[in-house]
Amino acid sequence: MLIDLRKCVACHSCTVSCKIENKTPANKFRTNVAEFEIGLYPNVRKAFLPSLCNHCDNAPCISVCPTGATFKRKDGIVVVDASVCWGCGYCVNACPYDKRFINPITKVADKCNFCLHRLNANLLPACVQNCVGGARIIGDLNDSSSLISKLLATHQSSVLKQSSKTKPNVYYIGLNGQLSDNIFSLDDVDGILKSKNQTSIWQSKGE
Repeated sequence: MLIDLRKCVACHSCTVSCKIENKTPANKFRTNVAEFEIGLYPNVRKAFLPSLCNHCDNAPCISVCPTGATFKRKDGIVVVDASVCWGCGYCVNACPYDKRFINPITKVADKCNFCLHRLNANLLPACVQNCVGGARIIGDLNDSSSLISKLLATHQSSVLKQSSKTKPNVYYIGLNGQLSDNIFSLDDVDGILKSKNQTSIWQSKGE
C-alpha cells in the first residue's frame, strides 16, 4: 500500500469505513489517523499520519508466534488464522507499529489484512475505497505497470521505523522525518516524548 500524505486531510473516513467493514470492537482499530503538531511556536503546523499493519517482509509478529497462526501469504499479505491463534499476545508485543490487538470478543489476535475478503471479490479495501482525498493506493509491486509501482518509481517515498529492519510494505509520500521513527502506542506517547525532551513534536491521543 502507498499513502500519499499530501492528499490526506484527516477526515478519518478510512478509520470509520474499516470499523464498519470489519466490525472491530469498540475502542479497537485496525487503522487510524494520528494527528501531530510539528515545530515550535510560532512556526507550528499540523501533520497527519494514517497507519495500519505494515505487512512486513521481515515481520517480527510471525517469528514470535508459537502456533504459526500468523503467517505471510504468497501475495505478501500477513494474516492471522483465528482457528489456530490462542491469544497469547506475543505478536501484539512484537509489532513495532502498535497495529495489533487481542480482540476482546474473539479472544484472538486481530489486525489489518487489507480487507482480504474484498480483494478476493475484486474490490478495493474499505479504507482505499472510501478515502476522500484518494491518498491510499493498493496494488502489485511486482507489476511495473501498476499505479503503485509507477508512483513509487517517480516519487520519493519513506517507510515507518526503517531502523527496525522489518522491511514494511506500506510506503508513504511526504512523510516528515520527525514522524517516521516516533510512532508509539497512543497510551504511551506523552510520557515517551516528555522523557526524550522532544518538545517540538506532539501527538494527539484522539482515535
